[in-house]
Amino acid sequence: MNTTPLLRTVPVAALTLLAATGCGGTGVQNDAAARGEAAEGYPVTVENCGREITVESAPKRIVGLSPAQTELLVRLGVADRLVGQAQTAMHELPEDVAADASEVPELSTDAPPAREQLLDVQPDAVVAPTEYEFTAEQGFATIDQLTDAGVTTYVAAGGCPERRSTGEVTDLFTDLEALGSIFGVPAAADELVAETRGDLEAVEKAVQDRPQPKVAQLFVEGKTLSAIGAGVEYDMIERAGGENVFSPDEELFSQFFSAVVSPEEVAARNPDAIVFAVREESEAGRVEAYLRKTFPDVTAVKEDRFISLRTPDTFPGTLGNVTAVRTIAEGLHPDAF
Repeated sequence: MNTTPLLRTVPVAALTLLAATGCGGTGVQNDAAARGEAAEGYPVTVENCGREITVESAPKRIVGLSPAQTELLVRLGVADRLVGQAQTAMHELPEDVAADASEVPELSTDAPPAREQLLDVQPDAVVAPTEYEFTAEQGFATIDQLTDAGVTTYVAAGGCPERRSTGEVTDLFTDLEALGSIFGVPAAADELVAETRGDLEAVEKAVQDRPQPKVAQLFVEGKTLSAIGAGVEYDMIERAGGENVFSPDEELFSQFFSAVVSPEEVAARNPDAIVFAVREESEAGRVEAYLRKTFPDVTAVKEDRFISLRTPDTFPGTLGNVTAVRTIAEGLHPDAF
């Protein structure tokens, strides 16, 4: 990630223009409000990361600050309102979504857009996976700055700081319902929730009452080994019919959903299966080779029970969360599908 600090002063001209044209944030003036009228179905208020977000009419200039959020917006039917997409190198969009987003300007590739890049497209709403995308020290526009400029900001429920260690796969439904309300597409949101919830419930039903294999979910970066013991990733294991050998109740995970661990610690817990996430499929072989070399006597290695996930499918607020549950369940209980 780019950590070079940029100027922290928001361009006055950009803020003035946004305040004049935006229609997403609390107190923003729009045509209907200027006439003392309320847009049909509005105002709408939703809770997000401990804040109340109120919109007076449907935002018309939207930015998705990661591919997962861009996908949600396209599938909700607001692709024609997108004026920017960001962190596009994080992962590819599904083919059908990519086609609909092909003309949407790319604001950044490997990191969130700098403050000026975001403000230049004059958004009235931005949707992000976490609050990191609004870190002043990284040169990004803050939530307060955007709100002052009349821009609605929405963060994936599972990406809220207070939720990161207790998040669940079903937080995705909270996001879909909130976004459906904010953008005036509740029917599309309800349809997507019903479809996705059905997929999740089908997996849970398939593995119900089956013996739960012990699972370690690990992240390998160079020579550093981390275990995941909380958050939406933990919930994925449980819904897929597994028992995580690491637990949110442990001191290791009192501050964060993952923690650096020693190989000896993992070996002592002797998981029946190991789940890991990789950004590119080509990385899976490298991770498996490391695991075979490091844990030759662990049951998961002896029985060749490795389950590889796409890293993007583990991010908060993505339809891929449900895909990941199915992938894990099929790896743990292949005869159930």
